Amino acid sequence: MIDFERTFFRKVNQVLVDAVVFTTAWIAAYVIRFEGLPTGGFMAQMITLAPFVVLARIALFQVFSIYSIVWRYVSIRDSLAIFGALVPLTPVLLGSRFFAPARLGLLRVPLSVIIIELLLATLGTLGVRMVRRLTAEGRARSDLKEKNGGLRKNVLLIGAGDAGNMVVKELQQRADLGVTVVGLVDDDPEKRGRNIQGVRVLGETADIPKIAAKHRIDEALITIANASSKDVRRIVGLCESAGLKVRIVPGLFEMLDDKVKITKVREIDIEDLLGRSVFQLKKHLPEVAKAYRGKRILVTGAGGSIGSELCRQLATMGPSEIVLLDKDENSIFEIDNDLQARGVGGVVIDPVIANIKNGDRLNVLFERYRPEVVFHAAAHKHVPLMEINVAEAILNNVLGTINIVETAAAAGVERFIFISTDKAVNPSSVMGATKKIGEVVVQNAAKSNGTKFACVRFGNVLGSRGSVVPLFRKQIARGGPVTVTHPEMRRYFMSIPEAVHLIIQAGTLGEKGEIFVLDMGQPIKIVDLVKTLIRLSGHREDDIEIEFTGARPGEKLYEEILIDEERTKSTKFERIFIAPPVETLNGNALKSAGALIDAATRGDVDGILRGLAEMGIGYRRAAL
Repeated sequence: MIDFERTFFRKVNQVLVDAVVFTTAWIAAYVIRFEGLPTGGFMAQMITLAPFVVLARIALFQVFSIYSIVWRYVSIRDSLAIFGALVPLTPVLLGSRFFAPARLGLLRVPLSVIIIELLLATLGTLGVRMVRRLTAEGRARSDLKEKNGGLRKNVLLIGAGDAGNMVVKELQQRADLGVTVVGLVDDDPEKRGRNIQGVRVLGETADIPKIAAKHRIDEALITIANASSKDVRRIVGLCESAGLKVRIVPGLFEMLDDKVKITKVREIDIEDLLGRSVFQLKKHLPEVAKAYRGKRILVTGAGGSIGSELCRQLATMGPSEIVLLDKDENSIFEIDNDLQARGVGGVVIDPVIANIKNGDRLNVLFERYRPEVVFHAAAHKHVPLMEINVAEAILNNVLGTINIVETAAAAGVERFIFISTDKAVNPSSVMGATKKIGEVVVQNAAKSNGTKFACVRFGNVLGSRGSVVPLFRKQIARGGPVTVTHPEMRRYFMSIPEAVHLIIQAGTLGEKGEIFVLDMGQPIKIVDLVKTLIRLSGHREDDIEIEFTGARPGEKLYEEILIDEERTKSTKFERIFIAPPVETLNGNALKSAGALIDAATRGDVDGILRGLAEMGIGYRRAAL
């Protein structure tokens, strides 16, 4: 009851304020037109029509739901709605002005009065609402300042583009955060000295230490949604030298909705320093999304790091159905819940528990769900573990891939994308060798049926399940030591969202089993990665001991992306290249695959290793 009364009286107050505004606008329009109060018939016209004009405008505000707008939060969109509610009366007055009969001369309002009245009514109604908003924000800032003992945090925004503009706007609206945006910096010369939402661009990024000292900055926010890892590292270094805490807006791959909110601003993470690259995401997105829109898609390994992100990104592209296939019920439960919570816009989600080693089960599933696109991400990927569990690596990665490829081909699937790895190039591990065999299986299948096959090869992804980054973080949290296999160990790294988007792009290109290679940038020393993680954890590099344990079975000091026989060709996507199939490998490898599977079924590890060495796929044990 109290809420009803409060709402009722607030609405009455708003109507009364608007009535005053409309009355004032009507009279002022005559005063301006006649350079003083009108006389004679125009005075009678002004007085007689005033109540009707005011009531008509209030009625239109009610019809257009203007009184449901909260004044203290009035926005540009609300301003447009208010103007839209004011406009309809003007044509009525214009019609009366030109078409009213002579005996109804009272209705013939001067044209200039009609126009001036509309302008004044617009300015008045918007003005009183803006004053209410500014007053409320000022009071909130004062209350917060008093609550915090007068303390506020001075923040510098790095990046004066779209993301910076959104963050400035939101911070100005969120007085409860206790933040003052002192200024922005940007390396675009045309933006320097300009104002964004009333906040000045103070200089370029190189000026951060000087600006921080001059304006007593407490914290910096990197508001460049497409900042590369190189730029982030440079900016973080400048902020650290100035003693500033740094946070960042998410990268484009984390914001498929293109919305930057202050709640999304987060701490700097390793993915920002090593895994953010820049390329034209938006330029190709409509074309890529079109290839998957309305399709039935099946993702194997859907509960894994790559598989689950594939499902998330594909769900935004409007497929009709996504089948989540994995043998791990817990991971499928998680990705299914995640997709349902995000809202998938009518996309049917089918969580399926199944093992790709069971070909009969796959046949039943393909007959039931009739997928048109298949992403095969299911695989055992841990190199040292697969050196110990050789037979399981063959059964899952080779037999499982053969099963899914043959089932997809027989079912007439339109596209099949096999997720491979840089470890398939001159493989020195059992895991790498199984992925190379998988590439050969896919290439061979592409020769003899209508399904469009493709392989996508890339390196390590940051933060994936079982990767070194979570392990290093746990070791740092325990106070060390952090175990690194070798001081010269290097790997290619990419963030999971970026890798997945490139996979989805490459999936639209495959025709005859091409191997698409993702541009992973430059390889990173693992020891440098550890040092970066130590700093991000708030420690100095020498606070945490780094212990070198020696390379593990199957590991190389560095991974290759291409072998010498493969000459890359560019594609229409900037970060994706084609490595032509190596036809000479197909025959021997395929003939030996059956024998490998038989040996794996028997648990004959020595027989498997001999078979891999004799297949002609370049397999050789790493010698460190």
